[in-house]
Amino acid sequence: MKKCHLSLEITHWVTHELALDLDCEFTYDTSDPLAVTLVLGADSERSVRWIFCRQLLADGLTARVGEGEVVLWPLLDGEGEPATFCARVGGARTALFEIPARPVGQWLARTYAMVPRGTELDGVDWDELVQLAE
Repeated sequence: MKKCHLSLEITHWVTHELALDLDCEFTYDTSDPLAVTLVLGADSERSVRWIFCRQLLADGLTARVGEGEVVLWPLLDGEGEPATFCARVGGARTALFEIPARPVGQWLARTYAMVPRGTELDGVDWDELVQLAE
């Protein structure tokens, strides 16, 4: 089991005019190769943890993806490149965060070096899972 972490400062958009800086942490663990964890307010006693698909995060750096409780979309700079991306999380009550794209993209590349795309389920013992389901 290997882990990969990224800590960075992001923006929490409380309203259209009020933005607060917030620490967050992305974590990838090879024991759960399809998922990433995002901890918002990582240095706070009231941190919030979201677990979602690693591919959703990768796709959200370049296009609007997701529905329901996690929606991601890029914000482009003047040259049309993703500078940041937005993450809207929550069900009935949502929160909006703006996250720098470059460090997240570099971190994602490290996770794909650990477990390449398409190989996430290579180690699954399907026979054992079928027995557990019966």
